Amino acid sequence: MILAFDVGNSNIVIGVFRERTLVTQWRIRTDPQKTADEYAVLLRELFTAAGLEMAEVSDVVVSSVVPPMMTELERMIGRYLACTPLIVEPGVKTGLAIKYDNPREVGADRVVNAVAAYEKYGGQRPLIIVDFGTATTFCVVTAGGEYLGGAIAPGIGISTEALFARTAKLPRVELVRPRSVIGKNTIMSMQSGIIFGFVGQVTGIVQRMKEEIGEEALVVATGGLAPLISQEADCIDIVDPELTLDGLRLILEKNR
Repeated sequence: MILAFDVGNSNIVIGVFRERTLVTQWRIRTDPQKTADEYAVLLRELFTAAGLEMAEVSDVVVSSVVPPMMTELERMIGRYLACTPLIVEPGVKTGLAIKYDNPREVGADRVVNAVAAYEKYGGQRPLIIVDFGTATTFCVVTAGGEYLGGAIAPGIGISTEALFARTAKLPRVELVRPRSVIGKNTIMSMQSGIIFGFVGQVTGIVQRMKEEIGEEALVVATGGLAPLISQEADCIDIVDPELTLDGLRLILEKNR
């Protein structure tokens, strides 16, 4: 089995593959204060609940945008899984030509998403990949497999938290599709502003990217809020919740 870790600023997504089939996945809170032993206990409980055996894991692949996590995570993998993990970092084979000014600056999560999107949907026309994470990232990959770069914007979660924290009377609200853009009360007004505001952001950035590359592009979205935003953002063609985990598996295959 293959074990894949996508370490984000807010959550760690863990996927288990048998060959190329994703058997199960879990999402846990990112906590740099946890020790290797604590993560091992949590992982063992998840495996047991899913009816899986940690002893069957033969390969581990990790992408991370949280450097403080890596020491304990690598220690846990070495001690409890007896594996040397493949870390997605500069020098790892991706199959893409990274055209960033400094390729080392591209986040591992953006590279992993681009690899998966190109393998699954690319080759015919350019791709724009939108990842709704702690930050909302936009990446452009040409039909020939060149990673051109993209845009990074504050994510929905941290933006709404800032709104709650900096206003005395506005409550936290559930992020759901508003019934109307014209809210009839405070909660509906906030939901309208948050959801339709981010829909406008996505639509605007995607349109500008298409104009700049001069071609019609396929837009692939991933991340926890992708299904919600895609209901309103007509520019999104495909929602792929497993994009990042598939990218990790593909990068492992390329580097075996």
